[in-house]
This record gives sequence, structure tokens and C-alpha cells, in this order.
Amino acid sequence: MAGKKLVITVPASSANLGPGFDSIGLAVNRYLTLEAEQAEEWSFESESPELATMPAGNDNLVYKAASGLAEELGVELPPCHVKMTTEIPLARGLGSSAAAIVAAIELVNGLTRTELSIEEKLRYASLWEGHPDNVGPCLYGGLIVGTHSKVETNLVHCGVPDVDLVLAVPSSELLTEEARGILPESLNYADAIRGSSIGNVLVAALLKEEWDLVGRMMGSDIFHHPYREKLVPGLTDIINNARRYGAYGAALSGAGPTIVCLAPAGEGSAVCGELQKDYPDFHIYPARPAPFGATVRYVEDKSFSS
Repeated sequence: MAGKKLVITVPASSANLGPGFDSIGLAVNRYLTLEAEQAEEWSFESESPELATMPAGNDNLVYKAASGLAEELGVELPPCHVKMTTEIPLARGLGSSAAAIVAAIELVNGLTRTELSIEEKLRYASLWEGHPDNVGPCLYGGLIVGTHSKVETNLVHCGVPDVDLVLAVPSSELLTEEARGILPESLNYADAIRGSSIGNVLVAALLKEEWDLVGRMMGSDIFHHPYREKLVPGLTDIINNARRYGAYGAALSGAGPTIVCLAPAGEGSAVCGELQKDYPDFHIYPARPAPFGATVRYVEDKSFSS
């Protein structure tokens, strides 16, 4: 890629939508961008406040994931200087680590011209993350439903829902490890069946665009909301009052603490205004489902050495 800059853009993602635990994900139009150019050694820089403390060398998550994949594929990864820019807040349940992992996979693919299929990219990303609900939207865009095991990863891309999103972001971070650690090790059989049926109805309602039913199912989760509500201020109240704010429904985004609301198309800003009145300490802003997943392009750059 001498003489060219590799530019990779990856959307954020919101996982679960309530009962679709570790399975359902939606791409969000907030983006991580990598600009990679040929260099003598690996280095990373960013002017994004969110990335102010990111490692600048081989401890960077992008490098770890990229070098791991390159080793697995048996290809040589040429060193680059990488400029990272992000609109995705860290540790807020919007898939910042998933976006970095997908960016790393695209970096390997672009630098080595390996020509991985999207299914191969999904498999590696899911193995790294442990599930496809964040990495799937980062790769495919729109709405996905997936399942993952040590043996295989399967995913269905379900298009791009015509809704607005409202993201209510508390000021405090919530590390995934903490949010995962509070969950029970098991559910009894009856609860597992009930939780699964709620998730099934959510998927069917999303595909049929029965938005009122979507909202009710989002708020009926039993897999993680009941346990994580104590870690996320406002979660239960926003879920219970989503319709009063003008939304179809609300759920914890990923492991949180961001709360995502689905709202009628064109009504996101109005819902933001209503929510902000009751939650002045939250950062509340509108978004949309991202229609496309990761994109890669080459840009001529005279600053490259040849």
C-alpha cells in the first residue's frame, strides 16, 4: 500500500435491545475511524478526547487483535502509524471495543490483501469478543440476529429499521466486567423459556415493524435488566416511562450504562428534549441506525515513503 493511506470506518453498535441477550445488535451512526500509513514501527495517536489514554504502541487493542489475526493467518503485518478518531464513548455500552476489533480485522485484510469474506471476519471477531451482537452490526450495519459457539458463528442480517434512536448516556462509566459479574450463573428452566420467548417475539415484531410490541418486549427482559438496574441510575424509570417520553420502548445498551430508546422516525429530537428535562445530568442525543457496516478505502498520500 505504498503511497496510499488506508482509511477504515466502523459504526458503533447497541447490543441486546433488552431480551436479545448476546444475540441481537443494531448498528449506530457514531463512528470509529482509522487512518493507517506505512511506518518503521507500529504507533497509534488520537486527538479524540475519548482516546486520550489509549496505548500508543503494541498494547493498543487494535494492534493486539490485528497481530493475533495475522499470526493465525500466517501473514506478515507491515508496521503502520495509525491515527484513530472516534465518536463512540468508551465503556458506555456502545461497542467501542467491538468497533476496534472489527477495525483491526479490516486493517489486516487491507494491509495484506488477504481477501477475507465477511463471514470469516465475523467468525474471528466473535471469537475475540465472545458473541456476535456488537461485532455483527459493526460489520454488516443495520439490525442483526446471531448466535456463536466454539464451533461456529451464525448471523442473519435483518435490514435497517426505520426508527430514530435516542441515547441516554450517564456520566459514569460501567466496565463490562462489572456488568457481567453481577449476572447469575444460571436461570431456572421456566425463566429461561420465558426469557427466550420474549426475545423471539422481539425479533418477530422488529421484522414485522410492530413497534408498540417491540417496545413492550424491550422492557420485558428477564436475562439482565433485573440484575443490572442497580448499576444504572434511571434504567427502570426510563424503561417504564418510555412511551410517556414519546418512544416505543427502551433498554440497556449492551452492558450499559447507556440506555437506548427506539422512537418513531423523525421524533428522536423531541424524545431527547423530554428525557433531558427529567435527566439533566445525562448526555442525551439522537442517533439513527447505521445502514452500512465497516468501510475501507485507499487514499493517495504523498507523505508515504515508497
